Amino acid sequence: MAPKSELFSLVEPFVRPQPKRAWAEILYTLVPYLALSAVMMALAARGHTWLVLALAVPAAGFLVRVFIIFHDCCHGSFFPSRRANRVVGYITGLLTLTPFEKWQRSHAEHHSTVGDLDRRGAGDVWTLTVGEYLAAPPWKRLFYRVFRNPFIMFGINPGLLFLLDNRWPSSGATRRERISVHFTNAGIVAALVVAYLTVGLQALLVAQLPTLLLAATIGVWMFYVQHQFEDVYWARREDWDPVKAALEGSSYYKLPRVLQWFTGNIGLHHIHHVQPRIPFYRLPRCQEAVPAFQEVPPLTIRRSLHSLRLRLVDETGQRMVTFAELRGGSGN
Repeated sequence: MAPKSELFSLVEPFVRPQPKRAWAEILYTLVPYLALSAVMMALAARGHTWLVLALAVPAAGFLVRVFIIFHDCCHGSFFPSRRANRVVGYITGLLTLTPFEKWQRSHAEHHSTVGDLDRRGAGDVWTLTVGEYLAAPPWKRLFYRVFRNPFIMFGINPGLLFLLDNRWPSSGATRRERISVHFTNAGIVAALVVAYLTVGLQALLVAQLPTLLLAATIGVWMFYVQHQFEDVYWARREDWDPVKAALEGSSYYKLPRVLQWFTGNIGLHHIHHVQPRIPFYRLPRCQEAVPAFQEVPPLTIRRSLHSLRLRLVDETGQRMVTFAELRGGSGN
Protein backbone atom coordinates (compact mmCIF):
# COMPACT_ATOMS: atom_id res chain seq x y z
CA MET A 1 0.00 0.00 0.00
CA ALA A 2 1.35 3.41 -0.98
CA PRO A 3 2.14 5.79 1.90
CA LYS A 4 -0.34 8.57 2.53
CA SER A 5 2.09 11.30 1.44
CA GLU A 6 2.80 9.50 -1.85
CA LEU A 7 -0.89 9.00 -2.60
CA PHE A 8 -1.62 12.66 -1.88
CA SER A 9 1.12 13.77 -4.25
CA LEU A 10 -0.21 11.47 -7.00
CA VAL A 11 -3.78 12.76 -6.71
CA GLU A 12 -2.83 16.42 -6.34
CA PRO A 13 -3.12 17.20 -10.10
CA PHE A 14 -6.78 16.09 -10.01
CA VAL A 15 -7.85 18.19 -7.04
CA ARG A 16 -8.24 21.44 -8.96
CA PRO A 17 -11.85 22.00 -10.12
CA GLN A 18 -12.48 22.97 -13.75
CA PRO A 19 -15.14 25.74 -13.92
CA LYS A 20 -16.11 25.11 -17.56
CA ARG A 21 -16.51 21.40 -16.92
CA ALA A 22 -18.48 22.11 -13.74
CA TRP A 23 -20.94 24.36 -15.59
CA ALA A 24 -21.25 21.73 -18.33
CA GLU A 25 -22.12 19.10 -15.72
CA ILE A 26 -24.82 21.42 -14.35
CA LEU A 27 -26.18 21.88 -17.87
CA TYR A 28 -26.19 18.12 -18.59
CA THR A 29 -27.94 17.41 -15.28
CA LEU A 30 -30.28 20.21 -14.25
CA VAL A 31 -31.74 21.03 -17.66
CA PRO A 32 -32.97 17.46 -18.36
CA TYR A 33 -34.15 17.06 -14.76
CA LEU A 34 -36.12 20.32 -14.73
CA ALA A 35 -37.54 19.63 -18.20
CA LEU A 36 -38.68 16.16 -17.16
CA SER A 37 -40.20 17.57 -13.97
CA ALA A 38 -42.18 20.17 -15.93
CA VAL A 39 -43.47 17.55 -18.40
CA MET A 40 -44.38 15.18 -15.55
CA MET A 41 -46.36 17.86 -13.70
CA ALA A 42 -48.20 18.79 -16.89
CA LEU A 43 -49.05 15.12 -17.50
CA ALA A 44 -50.07 14.65 -13.87
CA ALA A 45 -52.41 17.64 -14.09
CA ARG A 46 -54.11 15.94 -17.06
CA GLY A 47 -54.44 12.62 -15.22
CA HIS A 48 -51.77 10.64 -17.13
CA THR A 49 -50.44 8.96 -13.98
CA TRP A 50 -48.86 5.93 -15.66
CA LEU A 51 -46.85 8.11 -18.04
CA VAL A 52 -45.68 10.15 -15.07
CA LEU A 53 -44.55 7.02 -13.24
CA ALA A 54 -42.65 5.82 -16.33
CA LEU A 55 -40.85 9.16 -16.60
CA ALA A 56 -40.03 9.03 -12.88
CA VAL A 57 -37.30 6.47 -13.63
CA PRO A 58 -35.07 8.71 -15.82
CA ALA A 59 -36.01 11.73 -13.68
CA ALA A 60 -34.76 9.87 -10.59
CA GLY A 61 -31.50 9.15 -12.38
CA PHE A 62 -30.96 12.84 -13.06
CA LEU A 63 -31.97 13.70 -9.48
CA VAL A 64 -29.27 11.31 -8.19
CA ARG A 65 -26.84 13.29 -10.32
CA VAL A 66 -28.16 16.55 -8.84
CA PHE A 67 -27.34 15.12 -5.43
CA ILE A 68 -23.80 14.27 -6.53
CA ILE A 69 -23.31 17.93 -7.54
CA PHE A 70 -24.68 18.91 -4.12
CA HIS A 71 -22.30 16.41 -2.51
CA ASP A 72 -19.28 17.89 -4.27
CA CYS A 73 -20.35 21.42 -3.33
CA CYS A 74 -20.44 20.29 0.31
CA HIS A 75 -16.82 19.19 -0.06
CA GLY A 76 -15.95 22.49 -1.75
CA SER A 77 -14.70 20.52 -4.74
CA PHE A 78 -17.15 21.31 -7.53
CA PHE A 79 -16.02 24.91 -8.19
CA PRO A 80 -12.78 26.71 -7.28
CA SER A 81 -14.87 29.39 -5.56
CA ARG A 82 -16.15 28.72 -2.06
CA ARG A 83 -19.09 31.07 -2.67
CA ALA A 84 -20.04 29.29 -5.91
CA ASN A 85 -19.97 25.93 -4.14
CA ARG A 86 -22.21 27.30 -1.40
CA VAL A 87 -24.72 28.93 -3.74
CA VAL A 88 -25.02 25.90 -6.02
CA GLY A 89 -25.04 23.68 -2.94
CA TYR A 90 -28.04 25.52 -1.50
CA ILE A 91 -29.90 25.36 -4.84
CA THR A 92 -29.25 21.66 -5.43
CA GLY A 93 -30.06 21.09 -1.75
CA LEU A 94 -33.51 22.55 -2.41
CA LEU A 95 -34.06 20.13 -5.30
CA THR A 96 -32.98 17.16 -3.18
CA LEU A 97 -34.71 18.40 0.03
CA THR A 98 -31.35 18.37 1.83
CA PRO A 99 -30.11 21.32 3.94
CA PHE A 100 -26.61 22.26 2.79
CA GLU A 101 -24.94 23.15 6.10
CA LYS A 102 -26.51 20.31 8.06
CA TRP A 103 -25.49 17.64 5.57
CA GLN A 104 -22.06 19.17 5.06
CA ARG A 105 -21.20 18.76 8.73
CA SER A 106 -22.51 15.22 9.13
CA HIS A 107 -20.79 14.11 5.93
CA ALA A 108 -17.48 15.63 7.02
CA GLU A 109 -17.76 13.61 10.24
CA HIS A 110 -18.42 10.50 8.18
CA HIS A 111 -15.19 11.04 6.24
CA SER A 112 -13.14 11.47 9.40
CA THR A 113 -14.53 8.36 11.11
CA VAL A 114 -15.25 5.80 8.36
CA GLY A 115 -14.03 2.35 9.35
CA ASP A 116 -13.38 3.44 12.97
CA LEU A 117 -15.26 1.13 15.33
CA ASP A 118 -14.87 3.57 18.21
CA ARG A 119 -16.34 6.52 16.33
CA ARG A 120 -19.41 5.10 14.63
CA GLY A 121 -22.68 6.99 14.30
CA ALA A 122 -21.74 10.11 12.35
CA GLY A 123 -23.40 10.02 8.93
CA ASP A 124 -23.12 6.25 8.53
CA VAL A 125 -25.28 3.12 8.62
CA TRP A 126 -25.95 1.72 12.09
CA THR A 127 -23.63 -1.29 12.40
CA LEU A 128 -22.94 -3.48 15.41
CA THR A 129 -20.09 -5.89 16.03
CA VAL A 130 -20.77 -9.54 16.78
CA GLY A 131 -19.82 -8.97 20.42
CA GLU A 132 -22.10 -5.96 20.76
CA TYR A 133 -25.01 -7.82 19.22
CA LEU A 134 -24.59 -10.87 21.46
CA ALA A 135 -24.35 -8.66 24.55
CA ALA A 136 -27.41 -6.57 23.59
CA PRO A 137 -30.79 -7.06 25.31
CA PRO A 138 -33.51 -8.83 23.28
CA TRP A 139 -35.38 -5.60 22.45
CA LYS A 140 -32.23 -4.05 20.94
CA ARG A 141 -31.45 -7.19 18.92
CA LEU A 142 -34.99 -7.16 17.51
CA PHE A 143 -34.82 -3.45 16.69
CA TYR A 144 -31.46 -3.93 14.99
CA ARG A 145 -32.78 -6.83 12.92
CA VAL A 146 -35.78 -4.77 11.83
CA PHE A 147 -33.60 -1.77 10.98
CA ARG A 148 -31.18 -3.86 8.92
CA ASN A 149 -33.97 -5.59 7.00
CA PRO A 150 -33.66 -4.56 3.31
CA PHE A 151 -37.36 -3.70 3.12
CA ILE A 152 -36.95 -1.19 5.96
CA MET A 153 -33.50 0.08 5.00
CA PHE A 154 -34.21 0.62 1.31
CA GLY A 155 -38.00 0.76 1.25
CA ILE A 156 -38.98 2.97 4.19
CA ASN A 157 -35.77 4.57 5.48
CA PRO A 158 -34.95 6.67 2.36
CA GLY A 159 -38.32 8.43 2.47
CA LEU A 160 -38.07 9.06 6.21
CA LEU A 161 -34.55 10.42 5.79
CA PHE A 162 -35.23 12.89 2.98
CA LEU A 163 -38.83 13.84 3.79
CA LEU A 164 -38.71 14.01 7.60
CA ASP A 165 -35.22 13.83 9.12
CA ASN A 166 -33.86 16.60 6.90
CA ARG A 167 -36.60 18.95 8.13
CA TRP A 168 -35.02 19.29 11.59
CA PRO A 169 -31.65 20.68 12.73
CA SER A 170 -29.31 18.14 14.30
CA SER A 171 -28.58 18.16 18.00
CA GLY A 172 -25.98 20.83 18.70
CA ALA A 173 -26.48 22.45 15.29
CA THR A 174 -24.77 25.74 14.62
CA ARG A 175 -26.69 28.86 13.64
CA ARG A 176 -25.71 28.37 9.98
CA GLU A 177 -26.97 24.78 10.05
CA ARG A 178 -30.30 25.87 11.50
CA ILE A 179 -30.60 28.60 8.86
CA SER A 180 -29.92 26.09 6.08
CA VAL A 181 -32.65 23.80 7.43
CA HIS A 182 -35.14 26.67 7.63
CA PHE A 183 -34.13 27.87 4.14
CA THR A 184 -34.74 24.43 2.64
CA ASN A 185 -38.05 24.07 4.46
CA ALA A 186 -39.14 27.52 3.29
CA GLY A 187 -38.26 26.52 -0.29
CA ILE A 188 -40.44 23.40 0.02
CA VAL A 189 -43.36 25.45 1.35
CA ALA A 190 -42.92 27.97 -1.49
CA ALA A 191 -43.00 25.15 -4.07
CA LEU A 192 -46.18 23.76 -2.52
CA VAL A 193 -47.83 27.20 -2.59
CA VAL A 194 -46.86 27.80 -6.23
CA ALA A 195 -48.12 24.34 -7.19
CA TYR A 196 -51.40 24.96 -5.35
CA LEU A 197 -51.91 28.19 -7.30
CA THR A 198 -50.97 26.68 -10.68
CA VAL A 199 -50.98 22.96 -11.55
CA GLY A 200 -52.37 21.84 -8.19
CA LEU A 201 -50.82 20.07 -5.21
CA GLN A 202 -51.84 16.64 -6.46
CA ALA A 203 -49.99 17.11 -9.74
CA LEU A 204 -46.86 18.20 -7.90
CA LEU A 205 -46.95 15.26 -5.51
CA VAL A 206 -47.74 12.69 -8.22
CA ALA A 207 -44.82 14.00 -10.30
CA GLN A 208 -42.27 14.56 -7.56
CA LEU A 209 -42.82 11.97 -4.82
CA PRO A 210 -42.11 8.83 -6.92
CA THR A 211 -39.03 10.52 -8.40
CA LEU A 212 -37.74 11.59 -5.01
CA LEU A 213 -38.38 8.24 -3.33
CA LEU A 214 -36.73 6.28 -6.16
CA ALA A 215 -33.72 8.61 -6.20
CA ALA A 216 -33.49 8.43 -2.39
CA THR A 217 -33.52 4.62 -2.51
CA ILE A 218 -30.75 4.59 -5.12
CA GLY A 219 -28.75 7.05 -3.04
CA VAL A 220 -29.13 5.04 0.17
CA TRP A 221 -28.14 1.85 -1.67
CA MET A 222 -25.03 3.50 -3.11
CA PHE A 223 -24.00 4.82 0.30
CA TYR A 224 -24.69 1.43 1.90
CA VAL A 225 -22.72 -0.66 -0.56
CA GLN A 226 -19.78 1.76 -0.45
CA HIS A 227 -19.05 0.80 3.16
CA GLN A 228 -20.90 -2.48 3.76
CA PHE A 229 -19.22 -5.37 1.97
CA GLU A 230 -17.71 -8.64 3.16
CA ASP A 231 -14.03 -7.74 3.57
CA VAL A 232 -14.55 -4.07 4.41
CA TYR A 233 -11.97 -2.47 6.70
CA TRP A 234 -12.92 -1.86 10.33
CA ALA A 235 -10.51 -1.15 13.18
CA ARG A 236 -10.44 0.20 16.71
CA ARG A 237 -9.30 3.77 17.16
CA GLU A 238 -5.75 2.93 18.24
CA ASP A 239 -5.19 0.79 15.13
CA TRP A 240 -7.25 2.84 12.67
CA ASP A 241 -5.40 3.86 9.51
CA PRO A 242 -6.96 6.57 7.29
CA VAL A 243 -5.38 5.21 4.08
CA LYS A 244 -6.63 1.68 4.78
CA ALA A 245 -10.02 3.12 5.69
CA ALA A 246 -10.11 4.77 2.26
CA LEU A 247 -8.72 1.97 0.11
CA GLU A 248 -10.09 -1.02 2.02
CA GLY A 249 -13.05 0.52 3.85
CA SER A 250 -14.60 2.15 0.77
CA SER A 251 -15.59 0.11 -2.25
CA TYR A 252 -14.66 0.48 -5.88
CA TYR A 253 -18.19 -0.13 -7.14
CA LYS A 254 -17.72 -0.94 -10.81
CA LEU A 255 -20.91 -0.05 -12.65
CA PRO A 256 -21.89 -0.11 -16.35
CA ARG A 257 -20.95 3.16 -18.02
CA VAL A 258 -24.49 4.58 -18.12
CA LEU A 259 -25.05 3.89 -14.41
CA GLN A 260 -21.64 5.32 -13.58
CA TRP A 261 -22.65 8.52 -15.39
CA PHE A 262 -25.97 8.85 -13.58
CA THR A 263 -24.30 8.23 -10.22
CA GLY A 264 -21.58 10.77 -10.91
CA ASN A 265 -18.67 8.31 -10.67
CA ILE A 266 -19.35 7.97 -6.92
CA GLY A 267 -18.67 4.24 -7.29
CA LEU A 268 -14.98 5.23 -7.35
CA HIS A 269 -15.43 5.73 -3.65
CA HIS A 270 -11.99 4.51 -2.65
CA ILE A 271 -10.50 7.53 -4.45
CA HIS A 272 -13.07 9.89 -2.98
CA HIS A 273 -12.10 8.87 0.55
CA VAL A 274 -8.41 9.32 -0.13
CA GLN A 275 -9.02 12.88 -1.33
CA PRO A 276 -12.63 14.17 -1.13
CA ARG A 277 -11.67 17.43 -2.86
CA ILE A 278 -11.36 15.71 -6.24
CA PRO A 279 -14.43 16.73 -8.31
CA PHE A 280 -16.56 13.77 -9.37
CA TYR A 281 -15.92 14.56 -13.03
CA ARG A 282 -12.18 13.99 -12.54
CA LEU A 283 -12.37 10.70 -10.64
CA PRO A 284 -12.12 8.38 -13.70
CA ARG A 285 -8.91 10.03 -14.91
CA CYS A 286 -7.48 9.76 -11.42
CA GLN A 287 -8.34 6.05 -11.34
CA GLU A 288 -6.46 5.56 -14.61
CA ALA A 289 -3.40 7.48 -13.44
CA VAL A 290 -2.75 6.03 -9.98
CA PRO A 291 -1.66 2.35 -9.75
CA ALA A 292 -2.72 2.05 -6.08
CA PHE A 293 -6.32 2.70 -7.05
CA GLN A 294 -6.20 0.08 -9.81
CA GLU A 295 -5.10 -2.51 -7.23
CA VAL A 296 -8.36 -2.14 -5.29
CA PRO A 297 -10.58 -5.14 -6.22
CA PRO A 298 -13.75 -3.95 -7.95
CA LEU A 299 -17.13 -4.70 -6.45
CA THR A 300 -19.52 -5.78 -9.21
CA ILE A 301 -23.30 -5.40 -9.09
CA ARG A 302 -23.67 -9.17 -8.69
CA ARG A 303 -21.23 -9.30 -5.78
CA SER A 304 -22.73 -6.22 -4.18
CA LEU A 305 -26.11 -7.95 -3.81
CA HIS A 306 -24.50 -10.24 -1.22
CA SER A 307 -24.08 -7.14 0.94
CA LEU A 308 -27.83 -7.18 1.55
CA ARG A 309 -27.31 -10.16 3.87
CA LEU A 310 -24.37 -8.74 5.80
CA ARG A 311 -25.33 -7.53 9.26
CA LEU A 312 -22.46 -7.55 11.77
CA VAL A 313 -18.75 -6.81 12.02
CA ASP A 314 -16.71 -9.83 13.06
CA GLU A 315 -13.66 -8.24 14.70
CA THR A 316 -11.84 -11.56 15.00
CA GLY A 317 -12.26 -12.53 11.35
CA GLN A 318 -11.99 -8.89 10.22
CA ARG A 319 -15.00 -9.08 7.95
CA MET A 320 -18.75 -8.61 7.94
CA VAL A 321 -20.99 -11.62 8.52
CA THR A 322 -24.64 -12.58 8.15
CA PHE A 323 -26.99 -13.63 10.93
CA ALA A 324 -26.89 -17.16 9.47
CA GLU A 325 -23.11 -17.25 9.86
CA LEU A 326 -23.49 -16.03 13.43
CA ARG A 327 -25.87 -18.86 14.24
CA GLY A 328 -23.44 -21.29 12.60
CA GLY A 329 -20.63 -20.08 14.82
CA SER A 330 -18.39 -18.51 12.14
CA GLY A 331 -18.94 -15.04 13.58
CA ASN A 332 -17.60 -15.88 17.02
